[in-house]
Amino acid sequence: MCVMLFSPTLMASETATEEAPSFDPVSFLFGHVGDGYDFHITEINGHPISIPLLVIARSEERGWFVFSSSHVAHGHHYQNFYIAKGGDYDGKLVEINSKGEVVRPFDLSITKNVFAILLSSAILLGIFLPMARAYKKRPLGVPSKGHSLMEVVINYIEDDVIKPSLGDQYLRFSPYLLTVFFFILLNNLMGLIPIFPFGANLTGNLSVTLVLALFTYFVTNLCGTKEYYKEVIWPDVPTWLKVPLPLMPIIEIISTLTKPIALMIRLFANILAGHLIIMVLMALIFIITISMGAVVGGVTAVVSILFSIFMYCLELLVAFIQAYVFTMLSATFIGMAQVKEHH
Repeated sequence: MCVMLFSPTLMASETATEEAPSFDPVSFLFGHVGDGYDFHITEINGHPISIPLLVIARSEERGWFVFSSSHVAHGHHYQNFYIAKGGDYDGKLVEINSKGEVVRPFDLSITKNVFAILLSSAILLGIFLPMARAYKKRPLGVPSKGHSLMEVVINYIEDDVIKPSLGDQYLRFSPYLLTVFFFILLNNLMGLIPIFPFGANLTGNLSVTLVLALFTYFVTNLCGTKEYYKEVIWPDVPTWLKVPLPLMPIIEIISTLTKPIALMIRLFANILAGHLIIMVLMALIFIITISMGAVVGGVTAVVSILFSIFMYCLELLVAFIQAYVFTMLSATFIGMAQVKEHH
């Protein structure tokens, strides 16, 4: 990782005094943590090196187009399509229509985040489908080492997280909660590997965490008991808090909405913050090298590398913690909706 990230830095240190290169820290930071139509690797002599992905777009006037993102990367235009820089559509694929207007096509492109979702889903299926077949064929057989490791993790999450929150209802919701845990964990870890096909900041994307939180919201409320809805719509409080102004029902309904918001923000903020801290440490090397020279930049590089390694190790721990916390809170919220009838 250090070799990949800092070899351009060393090159910048050597040429800083000769060419006084410019550096845009905002593009550097958010270009690495944001979504994109290709995997950016590095830049050599001003020429970006990247791995293109597939663009799938439907123009309202011209129909469907499928082509490599290399045709529209780095400011290029292709069939009136290009990637916008700045404005409302910054970083998005746009089209110039017959009227000369810039519009957004219907975009189904395989971006970095979409690629990460497909890859992580394929990895999870590749792990658990053979495992399920093996247990089905030999229920009492000795599992392999890999299956034994997964069994330990599954039993830990089920026994220490799911069962305490859901009680005798745990078997009903275990498939969803275990899927969420392993999906988040795998994508957290994949985002820390800075080489293709990994490196996408999937769980640090607000849209992705929003969808995950909505899954928990719908599972919680669609599977809630009658007593749960009674406590939300007509809670057991003094009548003057419910009529004529339904103060407590409004508060209860709002509370059902704040839970998925908390799930969404917690996962998004923690993962994004960790990536940004590491990228800020990287950016300091370029900024100080350009402004103060190669000697000071070299000292800064050593310090930044050490702090980056520390942050990287910390992010490995955060990857597990955030997957655990999201699963634990989801199990808690679902368990709170499994209210039994009071006698």
